[in-house]
Amino acid sequence: MEKQKKLSHTAYGGCKGEDYVPFVSSKTAMPETTAISLAIGVLFAIIFAAANTYLGIKVGLTIAAGIPGAILGTGLLKAVFRRNNILEANMIASMAAMGESISGGIIFTLPAIILWGMKLDLQTIVIVTCLGGLLGVFFVTPLRQFLIVEEHGKLSYPESMAAAEVLVSGSEGGDGFKTVMFGLIGGAMYKMLAGGIRLIAEEPEWVIKPMQGTIFGFNNVASLMGVGFIVGLRASVYMFAGSLLAWLGIIPLIKYVGSGLAVPLFPSTKLISEMNAWEIWSKYIRYIGAGAVATGGFISLAKSTPTIIKSFKSAMSGIGGGETGTAERHNLDAPITWVIASAILVFVLTLVLPIASVKVGFFGAIMIIVFSFFFSVVSARMVGLIGASNNPVSGMTIATLLFATSILKACGFIGEKGMLAAIIVGGIVCVAIAVAGGTAQSLKTTYVIGGTPKNVQIGMYLALAVASVAAGAVVLMINDVYIIGSAAAPAPQAGLMSMVVKGVMTGELPWALVTVGVIIAVFCELAKLPILPIALGLYLPIHLNASILVGGIVRVFVEKKFKKEEEQQKLQVEKGILLASGLVAGDALMGILIAAFTTLGINIAVFKDSAIAQSSFVAAVVFMLLGLWIYKYSTKVTEKSL
Repeated sequence: MEKQKKLSHTAYGGCKGEDYVPFVSSKTAMPETTAISLAIGVLFAIIFAAANTYLGIKVGLTIAAGIPGAILGTGLLKAVFRRNNILEANMIASMAAMGESISGGIIFTLPAIILWGMKLDLQTIVIVTCLGGLLGVFFVTPLRQFLIVEEHGKLSYPESMAAAEVLVSGSEGGDGFKTVMFGLIGGAMYKMLAGGIRLIAEEPEWVIKPMQGTIFGFNNVASLMGVGFIVGLRASVYMFAGSLLAWLGIIPLIKYVGSGLAVPLFPSTKLISEMNAWEIWSKYIRYIGAGAVATGGFISLAKSTPTIIKSFKSAMSGIGGGETGTAERHNLDAPITWVIASAILVFVLTLVLPIASVKVGFFGAIMIIVFSFFFSVVSARMVGLIGASNNPVSGMTIATLLFATSILKACGFIGEKGMLAAIIVGGIVCVAIAVAGGTAQSLKTTYVIGGTPKNVQIGMYLALAVASVAAGAVVLMINDVYIIGSAAAPAPQAGLMSMVVKGVMTGELPWALVTVGVIIAVFCELAKLPILPIALGLYLPIHLNASILVGGIVRVFVEKKFKKEEEQQKLQVEKGILLASGLVAGDALMGILIAAFTTLGINIAVFKDSAIAQSSFVAAVVFMLLGLWIYKYSTKVTEKSL
């Protein structure tokens, strides 16, 4: 049997970038931009954009799409089209990754318009995404030769290399496709049982009367257990710790101290003695959580400042420093005229086009171009250092919003008009930042595999433009069904951004509560605790983080079973992560379908009044059985480590 091909050691460094020979040599003729690869890439971008938008608004987290896209793309090409083409698979994976990138850019900012009680329409979401995406995709072009080729081996691009390994192993064989699809089907079926026909309770909870009537519960949702498995125990424990502090600490304290008040305490208009735990969370805890999240973002940004400055200087010094005029496939960049044209086009459109019924003005348009370019440069290099999952997009967006809101206010943009203009500026920049990081990551994989940068960038922009419609439709559908800002759809990042803009524009925020969050974040920093997971735990309902914690615990059991076999442990955990990724996607897609039924007035919740559906105990047992199934599947050895 022929030995499987693998990436060479030089893919990770050890040679000059210009001397590296890609996995697929430029001398090897192989189709890349085909009708099949573009069609599948657009389809996957739509799926991952919709799934991540749904998940992000409900949970505040998104899942990486590049690696699942690589697995699904390779599997689909082989199973349906009988094609084993790694360049087509790379195109599909790169386009699929845009689904995650734009969903993050959208959900971080634009739902703030809904939270202010204003109307957000599909046209606004699509325009903001397409403008920001255009800048994010092509602002990376003049940096590619330096960051990816000349810095080969110096910038690790960890997630890019993982995607490259997946593409290579997928082209040479493997059952990752089956695992992801198995998880997707399982997640969809579980969602239909709990969230569709309502045979089992989806949000079981228990009131703790001795603790001032506070609540403990969990969300009986497969995607949350999948997220917990993916992020692991450490992150899920910190998030749960933040929720414990909020729901079993601060909420009972507010209820205990405030029950004797004869008048409502701002920002609530209701007496604390008449409020339940959910109302206290909504009116008080979320401001504390927002203060903690914002402070965590600023501390993260401050810590990254030396790297950001160095990244910008290094990247700028590398523009034009490489030789890009060769005819080899892996050195064909988009023309610099496209970069300039993109900047001019976005500037003109944001200057003259009323987006969300407001024009951002000359200074708003200037800030969009300047901040998008600066932070795109930073984002492209940061993912090379720490990966896209750790890219401080929220911190860069908060910095943009603070500066942009202040400038716009000084230029006469005040009140609702000023808030809308600021969030449009911030939204376009946020999409550009997220897309630039995703683009740089995909271009690194493309370089290692041997694809064409120019073609991949065109494919990625096509994917994000089409997927923006799906992501926007999901945002509006979730708002119609669950109401964005409610416990069912808290949209934590957008809530934070809305508070930042409104706070600067009006000054009408409960600053005492925000300051408490700031102090908690500072305490975490001084105590060497990770701020953002704890702050997110403060902001989100305990139900979400309890479910995520269970997923983290399941992963620990999988790791312990193979603790004496390190290589086998790695294989089984990777298998579990693929299954978990499928669970998340399946749950989200079925959730969107169920929301569509609700929007159309079709009631499929036929069992919601049954005794089983009302039992929190039954829901807990079924949820534990789901965890057991994930454990059993993840620990089943189908591939032996060498």
